[in-house]
Amino acid sequence: MNIIIYTVVILTIFYFLLKLISNISSKKISKGLRIIIIIGLILTAILLAVGGRFLLSLPLTIASLALLKLKGLSIFQLISLFRLIQTLRRSGRFSFNQSNSNNLSTISVAEAYKILNLDINKDITKDDVNKAYIKIQKKIHPDVSPETSRLSSIVNEAKDIVLKNIS
Repeated sequence: MNIIIYTVVILTIFYFLLKLISNISSKKISKGLRIIIIIGLILTAILLAVGGRFLLSLPLTIASLALLKLKGLSIFQLISLFRLIQTLRRSGRFSFNQSNSNNLSTISVAEAYKILNLDINKDITKDDVNKAYIKIQKKIHPDVSPETSRLSSIVNEAKDIVLKNIS
């Protein structure tokens, strides 16, 4: 008799869950699943890291960052931002430890093209420069992240140099 009661209770709960899910919009279901997956990946990565399996936790961490979209940035945008920072650090234009007054040197034309991801040998219009500038500024504008104000000023300087060069 108990099995019949448990079966009826479980089927009733199952019925109401299905009815609830059918009334929810697909966006809410997608968002809920995304949050559950992110939390699961982060918890699994933490458990693996605590267990000493750092190499196994790294792909889970990267996957959770891609799903999370920190401040609107996807993993591919984070990689391109990292490339921009590395280019500026190699040229001596950017350092996390130095203040802004130490890096007041001007950017060369070749560096300006490289910062904006433009090819110096191609025929570039002002519209191309503005598109490249806007694409980068969407990622690093100080309104998006206050920590990137120095990068934003360097990209502004690079845009001005490229525009002067093509004029």
